[in-house]
Amino acid sequence: MSAIRLLVLGAVRQHGRAHGYQVRNDLEYWGAHEWSSAKPGSIYHALKQMAKQGLLLAHEVAPSTAGGPPRTEYEMTDLGDQEFFTLLRASLASHDQGVDVLSAAIGFIVDLERGEAVALLRERVAAIEGWRASVTEHYTPSEGPESLGHIGEVMNMWVHSADAGAEWTRGLIARLEAGAYTFAGEGDPFVGVLAEGQENPYATGVPDPGDAH
Repeated sequence: MSAIRLLVLGAVRQHGRAHGYQVRNDLEYWGAHEWSSAKPGSIYHALKQMAKQGLLLAHEVAPSTAGGPPRTEYEMTDLGDQEFFTLLRASLASHDQGVDVLSAAIGFIVDLERGEAVALLRERVAAIEGWRASVTEHYTPSEGPESLGHIGEVMNMWVHSADAGAEWTRGLIARLEAGAYTFAGEGDPFVGVLAEGQENPYATGVPDPGDAH
């Protein structure tokens, strides 16, 4: 599963309508360029591809009074909205996706209703526990990983990572059940995107040819 697809759809959805540089700016504001493949080239490519796939509607807008080429603004279609929620739900419930995909999903978790978010996270815990039970039956000898040579440390690392992931997920579930954050249908959501022209303190400042389109 690709984190960039979920990130780009989510950013466009939060704006309602956004041009590519706005999406890039948002993802850098979230630090996604540090923990995912959300680099300028991949962002602009994803926007164009998803427009071709009917997930986004592309609008060519007139250049600004300051000059420059016309920019393309993107808007979610109904199909794009469905894809966003499909990716979001799968990313929260699955135990075997990359940390970048889970990070993207957590960034949009409040777009769901609270009860559904908790249920999906419970699915994730159950999946982790199921995976752990299946592998520890065969790959974690009671005498310790050393009995398998240094290769034993590979599965040892994965089991510990799974335990940490399950513990963190249980903690998040507890916080959500205690009322943390504002979810869909509960009131005004947290604004996590930058307004047009708002300075981004985390911008890389590295220009890209796609910034002007």
